[in-house]
Amino acid sequence: MSATAPSAGPSPIRRPLAAAALLATLVGLVFGLLLAGAGPASAHAALTGSDPADGAVVDTAPEEVTLSFSEAIAVGDDSIRVLDPSGKRADTEAEPKDLSEGSTVRYGVALHSGLPDGTYTVAWQAISADSHPISGAFTFSIGAPSDTTVALPSQEAGGGPVGVVYDIARYAAYGGFVLLVGGSAFVLVCWRDGATALPMQRLVVRGWLTLTAATLVMLLLRNPYTGSGKFADAFDLAGLQSVLDTKPGAALVSRLLLLGAAALFIAVLFGTYARREDEREKKDLTFGLAVGGGVVATGIAATWAMSEHASTGIQANIAMPVDVLHLLAVAAWLGGLASLLVALYRTPDIGSAAVRRFSTVAFSSVVVLAATGIYQSWRQVGSWSALTGTRYGQLLILKVALIAVLLAVAWFSRRWTGRLTDPAVASDDAAEEEPESESESVSADPERAAQLARQRAALTATKKKRIRDADPQRSGLRRSVLAEAAVAVVLLAVTTMLTSTEPGRTEEEAAGGTPSASAPAAGGPVNLKMPFDTGGQNGKGTVRIDIEPGRTGSNDLHVWIDGSDGKPMDVPELKLALTLESKDIGPLPVVPDRLAEGHWSASAVQIPMAGDWKIDVTVRTSDIDQVTIDKNAKIG
Repeated sequence: MSATAPSAGPSPIRRPLAAAALLATLVGLVFGLLLAGAGPASAHAALTGSDPADGAVVDTAPEEVTLSFSEAIAVGDDSIRVLDPSGKRADTEAEPKDLSEGSTVRYGVALHSGLPDGTYTVAWQAISADSHPISGAFTFSIGAPSDTTVALPSQEAGGGPVGVVYDIARYAAYGGFVLLVGGSAFVLVCWRDGATALPMQRLVVRGWLTLTAATLVMLLLRNPYTGSGKFADAFDLAGLQSVLDTKPGAALVSRLLLLGAAALFIAVLFGTYARREDEREKKDLTFGLAVGGGVVATGIAATWAMSEHASTGIQANIAMPVDVLHLLAVAAWLGGLASLLVALYRTPDIGSAAVRRFSTVAFSSVVVLAATGIYQSWRQVGSWSALTGTRYGQLLILKVALIAVLLAVAWFSRRWTGRLTDPAVASDDAAEEEPESESESVSADPERAAQLARQRAALTATKKKRIRDADPQRSGLRRSVLAEAAVAVVLLAVTTMLTSTEPGRTEEEAAGGTPSASAPAAGGPVNLKMPFDTGGQNGKGTVRIDIEPGRTGSNDLHVWIDGSDGKPMDVPELKLALTLESKDIGPLPVVPDRLAEGHWSASAVQIPMAGDWKIDVTVRTSDIDQVTIDKNAKIG
């Protein structure tokens, strides 16, 4: 629908064109300034190096193979495999060892001793902190290169039939969210009488069903999507449990719980609200539904923000609420557009006032989308070379082009909207044509009277629809809104592809196209080791903590726990608190998320000022065994 403010009637063409040109100029200027001054950051993790390096020829067999990544990852038992020229495992098949130090994320696997000369293949697979599976392979040689029977994997992690179904479910989830939230907002804000219209009810309910079903499919397929790639593993209870312990799994479960609240909202909207006739009571209920529905919609949108691109990289504490706002604006615009299309084609009662109210909603949504989209583009792309030279950047250009087309079509819709009128239709025509004798004969027959009333109502509705369909302005609006909806479907598909594509910043970093971030002017990464003993069985171990960049403001915190045997150790509970005793600040609680066995992380940990901070760590190894240890660290 229109991206310009509505008016009661047609307005001069120059005014909307000038407004659109001004908006486009400002967007382009700000977009260019942001890209020109952007610094590097990560979203998808990327392989940044290895030892031995890809294609290297070493004189003697190394004791281990190590891989370095641009950000934190989650690994499993077979995340790194080293295969000899015949295809047999050359590593010890143990879980990769975490060798990370400071801001460097590194994992390694030990090799068997006495490996013969030849070409070895290293295949790896992991899950980046933004929930997306990543994988790759490379070779190195001992002594001299040789023939190898190992074929490098042609399918990336998250690919294959499971990946196709998962991506379809991801697209369906976005579509369901748009219809559920946008359709509900359209009824409450633009066309309250639409609550009694059966086509509108079906649209919103189908949106809810689509989002619920897609979320269940994604939850079941999460384990094979990030692992084996086999549909049968969707019902592996152990794999499902491991998914529930991750951020994406928790986000999907949270979404299902919020959809339960959304079901109650729909029942009230199309039940109690639709039947309410008193205008004052209906106004109060509208406010209550708007507040409750807004909270539920924001919560559902946050399940994407908390587990995907917005949750990692720079300024995560800003990016997540911006992402929520972006999703809500998309739903209000595109979902409202779908609702308007259904109303124009399936109901005869929507009037020009409702269409003009949606024009205002659409304009507001476009403004929000422009602001949040510029910020997201800067954060995920960061440079002109990444915008034009990476798949993410190219998809972003395509998305911007589709939005431009959508706004152009919306301008025509706005012109038709300004010309809409509401022709009066006499609802009593059928009654006036009814013979007096027949009217008297049915007065004593309530069943016959009810039947005639239904017939008259059907005739009145048909006459209304015929008159409205004959209105050339309404027909023109239908065609333009249908064109908008067609472009919106493609736009939603491109947006879904963007969420599963490696951002341009990270792709350039992995390829060496973007220089690494310069060191902060003050402070630096904090690395701590703290032994602990809870006093219970298997209660001894070591806590390792990394805080980066280790200065005031937002920091990323990672915690690793190693058992007494040096292997990763899981514990039922882990809590941290930061205290600056010299300034009586704190304790500031930190509750990290579990990424993998023995590995926790927290993003956007705020350090309000520089100083000697005391870091308290509480480790619980059983129901009764717990200990709190502390250590001081200079931050900032």
